[in-house]
Amino acid sequence: MDVLEGAEGGEHVLDLSHLNLNSVSFETVSEKRRTETTQLHLSYNRLDALPLSLIRFTSLEFLDVSNNGLSVLSDALTGLTRLKTLLAKNNRLDEFSLPKNLGSLQGLEVVNFSGNRFEEIPKQLLQFRRLHSLSFGGNRVKHIPPEIENLTSLVQLQELSLRGNPLVVRFIKDMTYDPPSLLELAGRSIKTRNLRYSEHDLPADLVTYLDLASKCPNPKCGGVYFDSCVRHIKFVDFCGKYRLPLMHYLCSPECTSPCSSNPQSDTDSDDDQSVPADRLQRVLLG
Repeated sequence: MDVLEGAEGGEHVLDLSHLNLNSVSFETVSEKRRTETTQLHLSYNRLDALPLSLIRFTSLEFLDVSNNGLSVLSDALTGLTRLKTLLAKNNRLDEFSLPKNLGSLQGLEVVNFSGNRFEEIPKQLLQFRRLHSLSFGGNRVKHIPPEIENLTSLVQLQELSLRGNPLVVRFIKDMTYDPPSLLELAGRSIKTRNLRYSEHDLPADLVTYLDLASKCPNPKCGGVYFDSCVRHIKFVDFCGKYRLPLMHYLCSPECTSPCSSNPQSDTDSDDDQSVPADRLQRVLLG
């Protein structure tokens, strides 16, 4: 245990990262060191479990167990009542790996579970009232569960990152533009020029087709589309609190968004001037 007592770090930091550890125990760490340590770094080792003796760090506020082989987080974690930041990136965790009482850590402000095996956001994480950053990038999340409505309890949440999940891939894939057919080009010309038509002039199926034209949402465009359109993601303000993805259907690649000059921007919005910056919250998808 001399290695632990002499580990790198300041007076309140115990840094055991990059030591290629297969296991670790804190039983013989001095009581003074345990009670004074506020940051514990265990990243970049080969740990497959966290010791129960972790609970002895009664003043711990920051815990980094990223880049290990963890498939479960010890129940001892729930005893770290002062914990504010939990980083557990790049492990083997899933929604069944977390302690049932993890929600009791009401002081948590930052949680990062990126690069794991989660297929959904665990319900325990919807209980943190002080949480302002929740990262789930690079997992296997395919959908947001119905319980997401409980996000109303996460009154301090500023950022929810979902980059690199199947949910996102499905949301933005196949967004390439298929050029309109000759039929559509003719239909667009008729509609945009307000040419009159009826069943006396055209076959009934063509009249029905023309009646199904959709108006481009860009007020500066005035165009229409039928089957060929550009799918365009815009992050917009929702109820003055959340940034949510909204799908726009535009008539052509040259048609800019009615909401932003940058089609991929997740920071610009016409409503930003009227909404205090500290109330805006982001959902990061890509």
